[in-house]
Amino acid sequence: MQRKKLVVGNWKMHGGKGFIEALLAELKGRGPWPSDVVVCPPALYLPQCEQLLAGTPIAWGAQDVSAHNGQGAYTGEISATMLKEFGARYAIVGHSERRSYHAENDQLVAAKAKAALAQDLTPIVCVGETRAEREAGHTEAVVQRQLGTLIRNLGARIGEVVVAYEPVWAIGTGLTASPEQAQDVHARLRQQLLAATPAAAQMRILYGGSVKPDNAAQLFAQPDIDGGLIGGAALKAADFDAICRA
Repeated sequence: MQRKKLVVGNWKMHGGKGFIEALLAELKGRGPWPSDVVVCPPALYLPQCEQLLAGTPIAWGAQDVSAHNGQGAYTGEISATMLKEFGARYAIVGHSERRSYHAENDQLVAAKAKAALAQDLTPIVCVGETRAEREAGHTEAVVQRQLGTLIRNLGARIGEVVVAYEPVWAIGTGLTASPEQAQDVHARLRQQLLAATPAAAQMRILYGGSVKPDNAAQLFAQPDIDGGLIGGAALKAADFDAICRA
């Protein structure tokens, strides 16, 4: 089944008003693209993205979302309700940096995805193994555990999620899973989803981990890789544009 590619730029803790204005101006001049395109700035800059991207083919989302919806005594948290007010359509959930630096476990990641769906935001849920887990032959067990928790918690709504496979050992390291390695994991994730929902054939599974203009086309040509979650290359308009066209 043909699924339209999705390319998501995760800016992480990068940016500033002037930088973002210049980056988005250049990106807007390069579009439209054959893929769906999303940028995820630090939450502080979502209002600026809403202003600069309104009426363009570029959507915007958040890098994280609270498991708590609405309002409440949750210092530092940003709810899906708040994100939606600024036109966000997506929220990255369970990125390995959140799991590692903020001790987010599978259950919390699932709760965040559920909170995003409750406000009609599309969660981009990350799964992936560390280098030690891969070398020990545990890749399949790790990603299936992570995805399995999500499936059990979301039930019938699992089909509304975007999954992103990000091998932790390939994030920001310059290392990249080969197209064959990435496809193998994506195919296993697809099979797990097929057992859970009839929507699995339409669901998009992204690859993330040092995706660049020179390897994007090979990765995206794999039958179960439906686009990418892009880190550093998303901060350079020419590189991000090339990936969006791959």
